[in-house]
Amino acid sequence: MHIPDGYLSPSTCAVFYGASAPFLYVAARKARRLVAGRLAPLLSVFAAFSFVIMMFNVPLPGGTSGHAVGATLATIVLGPWAAMLVVSVALAIQALFFGDGGILTLGANVFNMAVAMPLVAHVVYRLIAGRSSGSGQRVVGAAAAGYVALNVAAFLTAVEFGVQPLLFRAADGAPLYAPYGLEVAIPAMMVGHLLIAGPAEAIITALAVAYLQRTNPDLLPAPVAARPATKARPAWLWGAIGALVVLAPLGLLASGTAWGEWNPADPEDWPLPFVPEGLRALGGLWAAPLPDYTVPFLGEGTVAQALGYVGSAVAGVALLALIGLGIGRLLARAEDRAKSAP
Repeated sequence: MHIPDGYLSPSTCAVFYGASAPFLYVAARKARRLVAGRLAPLLSVFAAFSFVIMMFNVPLPGGTSGHAVGATLATIVLGPWAAMLVVSVALAIQALFFGDGGILTLGANVFNMAVAMPLVAHVVYRLIAGRSSGSGQRVVGAAAAGYVALNVAAFLTAVEFGVQPLLFRAADGAPLYAPYGLEVAIPAMMVGHLLIAGPAEAIITALAVAYLQRTNPDLLPAPVAARPATKARPAWLWGAIGALVVLAPLGLLASGTAWGEWNPADPEDWPLPFVPEGLRALGGLWAAPLPDYTVPFLGEGTVAQALGYVGSAVAGVALLALIGLGIGRLLARAEDRAKSAP
């Protein structure tokens, strides 16, 4: 679901930057109250979790691949507004440093995975789990929320792909950006996410919630604002992130390119006999320093690829840890100023 540059028109990209901005503004204001103090240390943890879990690609029908996002678990623990911030930061780091998703398309990727997913997950989870303290109801709610939210994000992505050839064509009628219409984009995206990627998000979220209920049940009460004011101690959560980093090369086992993320410069990867003009012009807009989670000086080969994947995961987690801590401190200071204001 990481839309690369060139697949959406500049005007479409501008629309989604504009659509995402109000949500992130509100998220920053609401999260300031929710994360000040107790939940602030968890911002980094869940940003890192979202980043790493998206590196675990799973094979989808048709030789493509997909992945979980982690937005639902962040929503259950932090609430939807704080989840918007942490997933947005993870997506920005992926685009800027690893070329996973575009710079122009970042607004659309944020809208799909960092805005729509937390909002949908929050509604579904609350409908099923409500204020229940029962473990079974929460786990079921977490699984359903993860499944529905991921598929809503996939559907939005498919529609954004599919409307491009309807709205933007060259003088000869050839598509300028994403080449496949809605009749192709929606089934291609939804079959794999309904059958495989959605269940993966559901299972990951449900298992994580079940584990938190046994180890740190105080992280799960609803609503978030009503939780005790005790400080979160996420050291063991960082240990779990470390384990995921070590296991990250498993994400390389799904060798197929994700649908709609083909590289037009690679004839073996590109599925069409032509490259749309607009896609060719915008596709190389940003040169990420560690493209596709590789470390150039390690060379090629399976071992080098696995080491590069782990190294990229370590670099991404370190960046997100620093950024998350910085955001937490800024939000906490803003909340302190608001409390001290006459």
